[in-house]
Amino acid sequence: MFDVIVIGAGPAGLLAAIRSAELGRQTLLLERNRKLGVKILMSGGTRCNVTHQTDRQGIVQAFGPQGRFLHSALTRFSPSDVVAMLAAEGVGIKTEPNGKIFPDSDRALDVQQALIRRLERTPCQVENLCRVTSIERLEQHFAVHSESAIFTATHLILATGGQSYPGCGTTGDGYRWAEKLGHTIIPPHPALVPLRSNATWLPTLSGIALQDAHVFVIDSQQLPPESDFLGRLAAVKKKCLLQRRAPMLFTHLGLSGPAPMDVSKAFSSASDPLSLRCVIDLLPQWDAANLEARFEQGLRQHSKKQVARMCQQVLAETEVPLRLIEVVLNLADIDSEKPAGEFKKTELQRLMALLKSLAVPISGNLGFEKAEVTTGGIKLDEVNSKTMASKLVPGLYLAGEVLDLDGWIGGYNFTAAFATGWVAGELLES
Repeated sequence: MFDVIVIGAGPAGLLAAIRSAELGRQTLLLERNRKLGVKILMSGGTRCNVTHQTDRQGIVQAFGPQGRFLHSALTRFSPSDVVAMLAAEGVGIKTEPNGKIFPDSDRALDVQQALIRRLERTPCQVENLCRVTSIERLEQHFAVHSESAIFTATHLILATGGQSYPGCGTTGDGYRWAEKLGHTIIPPHPALVPLRSNATWLPTLSGIALQDAHVFVIDSQQLPPESDFLGRLAAVKKKCLLQRRAPMLFTHLGLSGPAPMDVSKAFSSASDPLSLRCVIDLLPQWDAANLEARFEQGLRQHSKKQVARMCQQVLAETEVPLRLIEVVLNLADIDSEKPAGEFKKTELQRLMALLKSLAVPISGNLGFEKAEVTTGGIKLDEVNSKTMASKLVPGLYLAGEVLDLDGWIGGYNFTAAFATGWVAGELLES
């Protein structure tokens, strides 16, 4: 009989086990993999983006409306606490211009080893290669059944992760156990995942990266035609379901990079995803009036140049390359080789509309195998946000990605996992 059993040795589970054991409780950590912290090793392209250079409120905002759930947990374990925890284990950190914080070695292994070192200084018992098959809630304790043994404890912390990167062992078992214990599961879908598109023109842009793009998700029926330049821009902003301004990448399959991946859950969880469009503002630094003035000036100065070259001159200070300009001109049904002096006003409206609201049909995504996190999970209304204790099952605590919490790319999800794991490990009374 243990005081606490923690299932799952990802970032949330490791912090929960560390905190529980350091507070003197007899703690058992169960992990199905041979190694602890496997998902840590895979994160951030093996660099491990541990947190973000922001305050608690910045983390909360990255999770949208559900971020309110994190207020209390982040008060007790903030982004600065993440940095301090790693520093205490000899892991220096560096902050990149975009605010992402990584170990200065760029090695996720250093983060994993730091957490394991701290865990090893506690009396926590660890069982690797332990595949849990079922959980029972008995009168005064939990019985955790594995393939080789039955473990019991008065308290149980479920930190099994979601379904992203199933190769790490995160295959959604925690949802099944939580539901059997009485919890509601918001249907899980891939999030922070590259998007697929069947647009025939997209492969020609493969490899083009934009460091500043504003991506919107909107129902195609709410999107006016390109001929209505200002109306289209207004509709995109007012009717969008989700938006994000960040870098992006065109791929041979569709769209990737932070901005498209941050809005990907809108497509994953939509009842009719094919009716939605991913609308890209290729020039978020310029408003409509500024763009129009620049083109009018460009037409006066470069009237004898081909339209494509005139556009290239107008957009010279941006990162929009000629290859992308030519695709946009083609989509606007404009002859890229004709003299700019023959440019019609209606053609200019269509061109500007596409530069500020390029609509991409989305046919799917790359699935849980390529998703960085899961959207969906244990319903937050059923969990005490101050303690991570279940409101339905006495003695049960929940932490990390198993909860219905998912934030932007940039270390936000790791921060939430660390914070909820830490608080769960304190086993505060509800």
